[in-house]
Amino acid sequence: MKALDLLEKYPEAATVINEFYRSKMIDSLNTEDVPEDFKELVKQQEFDNEYIAKFIDGNPRILFDVFDDHSLHIEILVMYSDRPSIFTYTVVEGDLIHSQPTKYNSRIEAEKVAIETAFQILNEKL
Repeated sequence: MKALDLLEKYPEAATVINEFYRSKMIDSLNTEDVPEDFKELVKQQEFDNEYIAKFIDGNPRILFDVFDDHSLHIEILVMYSDRPSIFTYTVVEGDLIHSQPTKYNSRIEAEKVAIETAFQILNEKL
């Protein structure tokens, strides 16, 4: 599932994720090298689902910190280390482990399915 679809399907999780990345972006500007007018411009920019989805689709791993902050820990596991490697995932929520026996041909495929699972769990928690 595409990131935009996840953000629209799980609105409570989307709010948390959007705010997380908005605050990270603003925090990254707190240097003397960035002009004050540019800092203000970024602060006023809307961080909507479409904007955030572009980052997520390119690198789903960027969401791991958000989920960690909500006690949802994603593990990407290598099933076979010989070539080609096979991957799977788990999402750990306290004592609960969410996983599927499905195997993926790349790490990024496993990450995308893992974040979909974490989206759903986070949305239910909120």
